[in-house]
Amino acid sequence: MSQDNATSAQSNGDALENLLHEGRQFPPSDEFAANAVAKPSVYDEAASEGTEFWARQARELLSWEQDFTQTLDWSEAPFAKWFIGGKVNAAYNALDRHVEAGNGSRVAINFEGEPGDVRRITYAELTDQVKQAANTIESLGVKKGDRVAIYLPMIPEAVISMLACARIGAVHSVVFGGFSSDALRNRIDDAEAKLVITADGTYRRGKPSPLKNAVDDALADGNSTVEHVLVVKRNEETVEWTEGRDLWWDKTVATASKDHTAVGHDSEHPLYVLYTSGTTGKPKGILHTTGGYLTQCAYTHKNVFDLKPETDVYWCAADIGWVTGHSYITYGPLLNGASIVMYEGTPDTPHQGRWWEIVEKYKVSILYAAPTAIRTMMKWGEDIPAKYNLSSLRVLGSVGEPINPEAWMWYRRVIGSDATPIVDTWWQTETGAIMISPLPGVTAAKPGAAQVPLPGINVDVVDESGESVPNGSGGYLVVREPWPAMLRGIWGDPERYKETYWSRFKDMYFAGDGAKRDEDGDIWLLGRVDDVMNISGHRLSTTEIESALVSHPSVAESAVVGATDETTGQAVVAFVILRGEAAEKVAAQGEDADTSEVVAELRNHVGKEIGPIAKPRQILVVSELPKTRSGKIMRRLLKDVAENREVGDVSTLADSSVMNQITQGLKK
Repeated sequence: MSQDNATSAQSNGDALENLLHEGRQFPPSDEFAANAVAKPSVYDEAASEGTEFWARQARELLSWEQDFTQTLDWSEAPFAKWFIGGKVNAAYNALDRHVEAGNGSRVAINFEGEPGDVRRITYAELTDQVKQAANTIESLGVKKGDRVAIYLPMIPEAVISMLACARIGAVHSVVFGGFSSDALRNRIDDAEAKLVITADGTYRRGKPSPLKNAVDDALADGNSTVEHVLVVKRNEETVEWTEGRDLWWDKTVATASKDHTAVGHDSEHPLYVLYTSGTTGKPKGILHTTGGYLTQCAYTHKNVFDLKPETDVYWCAADIGWVTGHSYITYGPLLNGASIVMYEGTPDTPHQGRWWEIVEKYKVSILYAAPTAIRTMMKWGEDIPAKYNLSSLRVLGSVGEPINPEAWMWYRRVIGSDATPIVDTWWQTETGAIMISPLPGVTAAKPGAAQVPLPGINVDVVDESGESVPNGSGGYLVVREPWPAMLRGIWGDPERYKETYWSRFKDMYFAGDGAKRDEDGDIWLLGRVDDVMNISGHRLSTTEIESALVSHPSVAESAVVGATDETTGQAVVAFVILRGEAAEKVAAQGEDADTSEVVAELRNHVGKEIGPIAKPRQILVVSELPKTRSGKIMRRLLKDVAENREVGDVSTLADSSVMNQITQGLKK
């Protein structure tokens, strides 16, 4: 590497040195390591076997109707083909084969509705219901290759619909139930969906909430490709009805035949299209195919979570509308014969201990959740989870964004009884499955770091020229070799796929994220490159400053954005939610509370943790941050506020009034 390149790479992380000296490490206990699914030798095996490592996983983890003749075809890069010539059925692998193996009585889904209603569905029952849905969908004229839009809440019918589509070879396009009718219509149009599956409504924070009306609005002009709308009865909402188009699930699926034979589909047959959140302009439909995706989902779910399907109860607290819900609620767990928990509601309804009540009730042993949720629980206080028996938990996971070291420590100490391994996972809608993560029986876990690429995955951190950076330096996160679950393109737009992901660095997939290798070579995610600020020539990551703020005992959660500044180019603006005595003091003062003392303390704390250059220009104390219903913080809206612009679209927020509160607070 040239001196110029080395200097450039170093500048990505030079201001972050202080924060990323993480000395705390937590190796697995001898007992855990001895009984772990993954062994240390797996890294050497993957390195020596190359792509045949994945061929072995494909044959061990899946049942193929027809074996593949070639593992990888990369001749048309960047479009990969995996397991060429193989034929496989996703639904058969997730369902029928477990029943045939004598595990039909095992619970597949423990469903917990927000009002408290429950359903326990065995593998045999789920198989029958998916067969009924497949027969119904085919009776509505949907054929192999046709697209089906699924716009459902977190109820079992969402999983049933996905697997029914996969069974017949229809391509599902799940649209998050929190999206507006316009967003739904855009996705329907882009995929040219033939059928929409929805529900009359759902429950949200203790109240019935409508859903089908958004479908009606989306299809109101009568010009879409949709021929039928299949409607699940969930909360008895009054719905408009279009005769000839709309059908009730309980009058069709529930009465359909349970006789349906799954046939193998080509390994590269499209499985689903999923549109990335926050898309501006034309939606970006990420395309995943069958064989490679299923292989990596099954492999990562089994090894990253140390799955013991006979005894574990697994809960991924995500929504079916995001890729996490696809890979780690539906496909990964069911391919592995796991018993899952599926929860419809929010963490604070009817009370703030709801999650821990569910963990205790179902004896959840593996919990996979977002850092946003963990930080929220921190804010509520550890006395809440202390009321519940969480001793069943043996593996904890984190997903969605980098987790702050102090939130990681709280998660381990309070939820994991100071003993449970934590797997901090990095991956994307585009990657399809986990790419970077500790292995709980192998890795000495480090708070806040995703750490190491999984066996068989070639991830690197590079500088502006695409050269690997040395330990202690920052740069861009790339993938150097194709992987089984990788996206196969953007639906209907191959050129956009090449331009978006393969144009920045030659022959490397660029994830769009910044990262750093610490002195041990472990990888730390710094968030989107867009979230790296240039302050007086110093590159600072919003993630690092957020971590510094959350490490202060008075801060429960923070969000940082870069705002245009005439003097420094960009300035740091932080939004924080307080906890403990600081929160009580501010609350006691009411609307006109004086926060100057705590703000000064927090500014100095950031200066001490990272350096004076990272001190926020402004810190605004807020009661809540703008989040989508999946828990993702919408930093672009905070950037609008910080730069005195009109706040953009708030339709995907769980509570749009939050932005009004923040805007008024900043004016004060």
